[in-house]
Amino acid sequence: MCVHRSKSRSLLLLILASVLTLIFSSIYLSRCTRRTAFTGTNQHRDEDEVLEKANTFWEEKEKSTQTAEVTTTKPALKTESDQRSETEPETPMPVLYKKDFKKLPRWDFEDVYNQDALPRTTTCAQSLRNSQDKSFREAFLPNIRLFLHKDNFNMSEWNRLSHFNNPFGFMEYEYDDVMAAVKLIPTPSEPLLLPNPGSGGCVRCAVVGTAGILNGSRMGSEIDSHDYVFRMNTALIPGYEEDVGNRTSVYVHTAHSIRWPGLVHKKYGFKSIPRDEGIKHVLIPEGMRDFQWLLGLLRGERVAAGSYQNLRPREFYAGQFNESRFYVVHQDFLRYVRNRFLRSKNLNSSSWAIVRPTNGAFTVFLALHSCDTVSLYGFMTEDYKKYSNYYFERDVKTNVVFYANHDYLLEMKTWKNLHNSKIAKLYQRADSE
Repeated sequence: MCVHRSKSRSLLLLILASVLTLIFSSIYLSRCTRRTAFTGTNQHRDEDEVLEKANTFWEEKEKSTQTAEVTTTKPALKTESDQRSETEPETPMPVLYKKDFKKLPRWDFEDVYNQDALPRTTTCAQSLRNSQDKSFREAFLPNIRLFLHKDNFNMSEWNRLSHFNNPFGFMEYEYDDVMAAVKLIPTPSEPLLLPNPGSGGCVRCAVVGTAGILNGSRMGSEIDSHDYVFRMNTALIPGYEEDVGNRTSVYVHTAHSIRWPGLVHKKYGFKSIPRDEGIKHVLIPEGMRDFQWLLGLLRGERVAAGSYQNLRPREFYAGQFNESRFYVVHQDFLRYVRNRFLRSKNLNSSSWAIVRPTNGAFTVFLALHSCDTVSLYGFMTEDYKKYSNYYFERDVKTNVVFYANHDYLLEMKTWKNLHNSKIAKLYQRADSE
């Protein structure tokens, strides 16, 4: 009789344990799949654990009342993070780490971006904004937010952007380390460029890269004939004016790319970046070192920490730095360019975290969103093997360098497609040249 009762109790305990296991498993699966969607069907265990932390954060946040939308200098369309709540969350979300993802993570708000309420108006009949190209029109957001500054950022935005790796967001970064610099970024004067008198309302721009195709091109006068000229990186001009022009309206850079030319390109005559009066400087915040650079730059001090410690950033701007003409590109814009125009297959590899468009590519799309007509000079074309890596390598034929963090062939095809679609004009040399 005792044996029978003991067996009955054991059976009841086993049934109870099974029911509890089923309940807790259902709760766990529900929470894991609630917030995040990834491409593909296989999930890695370590990714599941990371996602669970992020999901728990959002669930707790959802219990509170809704947060205030991003503070802006003008009305803005809300992003998904803006719409979640109306009171500012008190703390940053748990830090996510790149090493926990085997390829680029795909969040359900991956393709959601801050957009300013009113796009730049234009009366230019030739404006690329009037393009009838279907694929371009579907991808192009004329009012995408271009710039980050102290008045359009809050904790809600931090938590949203912390899901994305640099330079597209703040994954792996600590809130205080980044915000110390963001709080100093001045509200920029927008739009970036305005039509010149007598231009018929058109903003005509040239974007000048550094490719060897410009060596001997004699494109200098044509480049300078545009209303505005964009350059980036080693924008070496003295001695090369006949091929590349001598005007610069907008100079785009990272902390690395503004410092690098002075270290490696002095032998070609590099002394400083362009020094045009009234030049506008645009920084791409590539990594933590850029925020450390920003702290020193905006305070007028030496860099206090990191790989550029003790450098004085203002010494690299050829005496033309002015806060009223300084811009920092928004992470949403960088991610938008990657997602909608330059999405490399390499993002599905284990090296996904280093893959990003080139500074030249970001500059092209900044021009496409700031100008009515855009002409590209010094960018990779299908016959790139004929030319040296840089236009200032006149006396030696070098090979084009393919760095692992960029998809140069994808960019080359993109420039050709923009040209063929008459969205931009790409300088290409005839076989006879």
